[in-house]
Amino acid sequence: MVILAIDYGDARTGLAVCDKTELLASPAGVIHETYAPRLIEKLRPVIAEHHPEQLVVGLPKNMDGSFGPRAAQCAAFAETLETTFGIQTVTYDERLTTVAAHRALNNVNVRGKKRKNVVDAVAAVMILEDYLRARRAAENQD
Repeated sequence: MVILAIDYGDARTGLAVCDKTELLASPAGVIHETYAPRLIEKLRPVIAEHHPEQLVVGLPKNMDGSFGPRAAQCAAFAETLETTFGIQTVTYDERLTTVAAHRALNNVNVRGKKRKNVVDAVAAVMILEDYLRARRAAENQD
């Protein structure tokens, strides 16, 4: 199934998509938008291009697993996406993905403005990869 992951941010939203076999997660871009209704409109062509069967929105839980204000915003955004597009939408724990994305970009020496433009897409790829691993693990337990 094609799955689109969304790393919802205040100013930039990273996107990643996987292939139908759910083996390869790839960056699908970054949308620069601060206003949620406009962001949803900017997601329309991405959804039309990739035809995802599921959306995964990163859920930034606190380190103790609790929900803060940002997690509540992301959960509400996920509900809006499901209502708007009629595509099953789930949230998935994204703790430390942005930190991991910065580390990965450090390892390949991506710095400055170029980093700012890709870090959210890299974080979305990491969210999607973690989600896909969790799905495979759950399937193997059945």
